Amino acid sequence: MKKGKVYGVGVGPGDPELMTLKAVRLIEENDVFFVPGKEPKETVAYKIAAAAVPALAEKELVPVYMPMRMDKEEILRQHRKGADLMEEYLDKGKDAVYLTLGDSTVYCTFTYLQALLEEDGYETELVPGITSFCAAAARVNIPLCEWNEPLHVMPAMHKLGDKLDLPGNYVLMKSGSHMAEVKEILRASGRDVNVVENCGMPDEKVYHDVEEIPDEAGYFSLIIAKEHNRDL
Repeated sequence: MKKGKVYGVGVGPGDPELMTLKAVRLIEENDVFFVPGKEPKETVAYKIAAAAVPALAEKELVPVYMPMRMDKEEILRQHRKGADLMEEYLDKGKDAVYLTLGDSTVYCTFTYLQALLEEDGYETELVPGITSFCAAAARVNIPLCEWNEPLHVMPAMHKLGDKLDLPGNYVLMKSGSHMAEVKEILRASGRDVNVVENCGMPDEKVYHDVEEIPDEAGYFSLIIAKEHNRDL
């Protein structure tokens, strides 16, 4: 029997209207959905997709638990466990969709599973979605970069030192749990700062200055730090 194919589908940052037509079509056409979390219907990715395609609620949802761990061996064990679970369904010959928040190519959990699945001979396809940083820039009505400005996308900024000293503009992701430390880095940089927390979601919050940002900002806090002077 031919093995099924799995699509890693980005559902965008939060607003269901920002899902792509391709993502909607694949959700409508498929019956099996892998969702990263213990309770699929409680995950952000599922809620976004279901708001755009209500029929998803009636389809088969398979939780693929991907816990946050610091131990590398444990991380690899969880990835292997998740891939093995997915392969059980793909071996039945049916295609499936892995729902992922944002874009499927930017800091995406499916990336790790994709590598294992392909090593085992399964076909995969990445379906892009609107990234959180593009959506956040649009939300605050500013361009991310212009003319010859570089754009630096950084995860967990608190781990990268105490300076934003490269030319161009910065996007800082996944720094919410260390926001007090990140705010000090932002102050020292002298850059213009905008932050969107939970972009496109019902509890979205926007901050236009470092001093407005709460130290306890949430995990989905996206920071855009831009240079004052631009050489166009």
